[in-house]
Amino acid sequence: MLTRLGRLAVRRSRAVLIGFLLALLGLGAYGAGAQNDLDLSRWDAPGTQSVRAGDVLRDDFRTGNPNLALLVTARDGDVDSPRTARAARELAAEMAKLPLVTDVTSYWDASSAALRGEDGRRALILVRLEGSATATREELATLSPELTRTTPALDVRVGGQEEISRQVGEQARTDFLRAEAFALPAVLLLLVLVYRRTAAALLTVAVGLFSVLGTLAGLRAVAQVTEVSTFAANLALVLGLGLGIDYSLFVINRYREERAAGHAQPEAVVGAARAAGRTVVFSGVTVAVSLCALLVFPFFFLSSFAYAGVFVVLTAVAGAVLFLPAALARWGHRVERPAAPASGFWHRTALAAMRRPLLAGAGVVAVLLVAASPLLGLRFGLPDERTLPEGTSSRTTSEIVHREFAAEPTDTVQVVLGEGEPAGTRAYATALSRLPGVFQVDAPEGTFRQGERTGAPGQDRLTAPDGRVRLAVVPTQEAMRGDVPALVAGIRDTPAPAPVLVGGYPGETTDFRATLLDRLPYAVGIVLVATYVILFLMTGSVLLPAKATVLNLLSLSVMFGCLVWVFQDGHLSGPLGFTPTGSIEPSIPVLMFCVAYGLSMDYEVFLLARIAEEHERTGDTVRAVGEGIRRSAPLITAAAGILALSFLSYATGGVVFLKELGIGTALTILVDATLIRVVLLPVTMRLAGRANWWAPRPLRRLRVKEEPAADVRHREYA
Repeated sequence: MLTRLGRLAVRRSRAVLIGFLLALLGLGAYGAGAQNDLDLSRWDAPGTQSVRAGDVLRDDFRTGNPNLALLVTARDGDVDSPRTARAARELAAEMAKLPLVTDVTSYWDASSAALRGEDGRRALILVRLEGSATATREELATLSPELTRTTPALDVRVGGQEEISRQVGEQARTDFLRAEAFALPAVLLLLVLVYRRTAAALLTVAVGLFSVLGTLAGLRAVAQVTEVSTFAANLALVLGLGLGIDYSLFVINRYREERAAGHAQPEAVVGAARAAGRTVVFSGVTVAVSLCALLVFPFFFLSSFAYAGVFVVLTAVAGAVLFLPAALARWGHRVERPAAPASGFWHRTALAAMRRPLLAGAGVVAVLLVAASPLLGLRFGLPDERTLPEGTSSRTTSEIVHREFAAEPTDTVQVVLGEGEPAGTRAYATALSRLPGVFQVDAPEGTFRQGERTGAPGQDRLTAPDGRVRLAVVPTQEAMRGDVPALVAGIRDTPAPAPVLVGGYPGETTDFRATLLDRLPYAVGIVLVATYVILFLMTGSVLLPAKATVLNLLSLSVMFGCLVWVFQDGHLSGPLGFTPTGSIEPSIPVLMFCVAYGLSMDYEVFLLARIAEEHERTGDTVRAVGEGIRRSAPLITAAAGILALSFLSYATGGVVFLKELGIGTALTILVDATLIRVVLLPVTMRLAGRANWWAPRPLRRLRVKEEPAADVRHREYA
């Protein structure tokens, strides 16, 4: 197939190039509007108890999680003064009339101690905005600046989970645009330095842009039938550019080798499409499968990264095996350069390592294990306002609430009891109020603290028209900074007088985390098994895919060790500009595992394909490894450096999630392309010897063999 595509590109190069240009323009025009069709997401897991609780609260109680908070400061220093109370009630009434607002709870109406600051200067108005994350955050983009105000009686600041999430999204978009503005010129400059030919650099960037625009268009098309996260567009840009560059580097380099070997230009193009194209296809399938493992999670924002991965691979591979050969058929003379030197640094390093394999291997493994050791202290936690940079308005508001309020009413745990008004609700509320981390419990019978009733009944707010009741369990500040899943588990384990559903923001994030970690083994298993099968089909070896898996996991361990040491424990937090939280939000490592594993295996495919090709030609493993590294390692290093630079540009942003993704993935790519591929891979192959190529006889025929170049050329040019 690849040989036929190469011949087609040579014979119909003008038509292929015109078609590529038209596709580029069409995809660009359609993909430019992708952001308008993509959606934002929340921390909920479909089908879980917290989501069912949220549905009941919305449908039966006409309420839900208070996702917007107004922090009101009394200008006269007393939230209970008549002047302040009158102005605050007017503000609450104004909020109740706004679009999407379904519920407003104010300190001045509820008289709840949880809504009052400890010094009496500040109090809260809690608001429920009903609607999708996209709709509510679009509304807040206009509403938040209007609500942030100073009047003669009040000073008002906006906070709450929805405002924090909105500002995270805005900051992420700003960070991304800044990163790309830096990365694109830097990548182009590096490509010129690597190729020593401007034409080759421009063709490579064209493939990357085709992949980016094609992926954005694909995501927009998918968004017409299902939800697609806006953050998938970020991955599309960095991964599309990166894979487009990787694949182009290998095709162009192989074309140069074919020309240096004395083949005519058309013959060299077909040879490059056949040999390098086969490697590119295997690599693309590996990356796509790794990202498709995200489909096992029932969260559309993770599924969206899987969609992006598939489109990135399809477009990058198409650009490398069809557009590039056509371009080389017409302008190949502009990308050629003299042959590379017979030996280089990486080649000499690999040969030296293979001369003393045990010493070299043990030394590198020791370094990697030390770098990975912080992973043993990994702690998963839940996100909060510290995701944002210091000084961001919603973060500042949350910090004031944490500092001056004893409770965290914006993170109230909602407990919905079964049909009808069950007996024993008062005893149940009393028991809940005694739990560690609970500030107070609001029930129809009153407010309870430490097992005692301290407030009047609240029948109207906590009872549905059908008589069903709910309890509002308000946590302390310490509880929300500590083990939130333990708090939720304590509430769920408390004996209740009727079946209960426990939700609210703490319940949703707890269920999200539990669902994510429950599905994680399936995702990891899919990635490991699928990539093993793909590498076996490429190499025909039982041992080589197993070694590749072990080496990949070793490089990923270094990445996770970096996450713990830098972001969880806070080392380098000053230079990198973030606030450590003492834990890692679990969805980011899951995403990083799938992305980084696919990219690491990407370079494994490039190197093993060349080594296997040389082994088939010579039958000598040591010579094949040395020659494969001589021809591939400089290219892998260049590709890895360029891709790492693209990811590292995220380190300049303000959102911690993007810093983690950028720094962790870049580190994995660099470690994998140097210590793993140029030292440990040749060392393990040297030690295994002939066993590298062994497979049971029934399985040998399954290998997808490359057609011998001599046979292709004989048919084509004889």
